[in-house]
Amino acid sequence: MQSAPWLGRGSLLTGGLLVVVVTGVVGYLLFGYDAAAAVAMTLLTLTTVGFATNHDLPSGVELFTAILAVLGVGLFAAILGVAGTAIVEGRVGALSRSRRMHRRIDQLHDHFIVCAYGRVGRSIARELETAAMPFVVIDSKVELEQDMQRDGVPYLLGTASSEQILREAGIDRARGLICAVDSDAENVYITVVARSLSPHLRIVARAAQEQSADRLVRAGATHVVSPYVTSGRRMAALALHPHIVEFFDIARAGQPALRLEELA
Repeated sequence: MQSAPWLGRGSLLTGGLLVVVVTGVVGYLLFGYDAAAAVAMTLLTLTTVGFATNHDLPSGVELFTAILAVLGVGLFAAILGVAGTAIVEGRVGALSRSRRMHRRIDQLHDHFIVCAYGRVGRSIARELETAAMPFVVIDSKVELEQDMQRDGVPYLLGTASSEQILREAGIDRARGLICAVDSDAENVYITVVARSLSPHLRIVARAAQEQSADRLVRAGATHVVSPYVTSGRRMAALALHPHIVEFFDIARAGQPALRLEELA
């Protein structure tokens, strides 16, 4: 992946500034200044702060100082320009990515909305990708944006219980919604809002606590899944009927071109 052009310019200018600083210190040392004075003169000149002196500078020192000041001002101006370019490009790039993402989401139909991109949400996304089922992820955690970009999933940053975010995710065109947030209260709220926006939407909700299952059903969830209960049942099934479980795993994964389909 190519790096941004301003990164190369920034590195070049930083290297140039270092060369000018070293040149200034060495120059003042050659004019007879001690090390501390040479460093001070160089920094004061480059930063255009200026310095006080009780005697006139020799003509050679004055000329050297003037050249050093011009170089310092020019380099600092160039560095500020590169920094400004980086900020503008970053904002423009983010805006461009957001527009492309919204166009991509606007093209989705009969898709699933996955709320949260944690461990459960990522597993759901992988399953949907394997089934070639379109989907969009909603997550409020900005720190997960890089992961979603890396995985190439369509996503929206925001709260999944927001009507605006759900509409942007195309809830009116969606096939279903999966609440995978690690908070039962948040999943209940998302379910209530989603059901109010789409009365016939299929909603699958996660319940960390068993007592939350009834609340989610009353809120409008079509199906409620408890990871702990499900994992317990699966472990028991593997212990009691390992061959049957393995058969259905193979069928679901489609390894020997065998897949399970829902009968309408």
